[in-house]
Amino acid sequence: MIAPRRYLPSVSALLAFEACARLGSATQAATELSLTQSAISRQIKTLEQQLGVSLMARKGRALVLTQTGTEYVREVREILGRLAQASVNARTERQSGVLTLAILPAFGMHWLAPRLSDFSAAHPEITVNLSTRLRPFSIGSSPFDAAIHFGREDWPGVQYMPLLPEIVVPVCAPDLAGAPFDAATALLGHPLLHLETRPRAWSRWFEAVGLRTEPPNGMVFDQFATMAQAAMHGLGIALLPTFVAHPYLSEKQLMLASDKTNESIGSYYLVWPDDRPAPAALIAFCDWLAGQSEPG
Repeated sequence: MIAPRRYLPSVSALLAFEACARLGSATQAATELSLTQSAISRQIKTLEQQLGVSLMARKGRALVLTQTGTEYVREVREILGRLAQASVNARTERQSGVLTLAILPAFGMHWLAPRLSDFSAAHPEITVNLSTRLRPFSIGSSPFDAAIHFGREDWPGVQYMPLLPEIVVPVCAPDLAGAPFDAATALLGHPLLHLETRPRAWSRWFEAVGLRTEPPNGMVFDQFATMAQAAMHGLGIALLPTFVAHPYLSEKQLMLASDKTNESIGSYYLVWPDDRPAPAALIAFCDWLAGQSEPG
């Protein structure tokens, strides 16, 4: 059920408020929205009266957000973004020919993207739109039909399709003295690079090769791509999924620091909301993914 009308601000008022909050000036907001400054001010005043709270205050010549305004503008931006995406989806006939996916950057770049031409050839009537996300989010209220998830089957409100486990291998710059190393202990003599979302990756790798140790701290990265670049430039040894490492190894930009691999903490899944029917484009994508089981 939609909230009572008195709680639903106009889109124009929300756009005026968001622009003012972002730019800190009614004049600049008016220029951006092709309105007058007085029109912007009226929209914000109407919004504040409707909500019964103060959203912005004047500080010198600038407009600044109140605490309530700071919290409210976050929600407003998310809602406006979802509304815009919903309009795009409706315009492009989402149910019949467009599939919108949230992907993990490394998986999307190194595993999914090289295979998508095969899907496009098999389904020329479907357009696949990709947007990167680093962590799980509320997919039910998002504009996405599905998402790539790494971990376990622990994301609430979704259905799962297993894709592949994450197998990691240590890699380093080709000129690293002594590499590849026969003994795992030799790696401890070099800087080890870490991924923010896999804080115990090196500990698990050493345990898998029979060495119980607490690896030293080192540089921390939020994406495999930047960690791979750091390894290429001699900043340390990185643990990369095999599908990420493969192109760098093939082009001799990186080399194996050890040929010992280890399964990571989770697997990759395709997930989609379980509270609505899967669109036809997603069903076709799932059928195609079922035949893409090779991780390389």
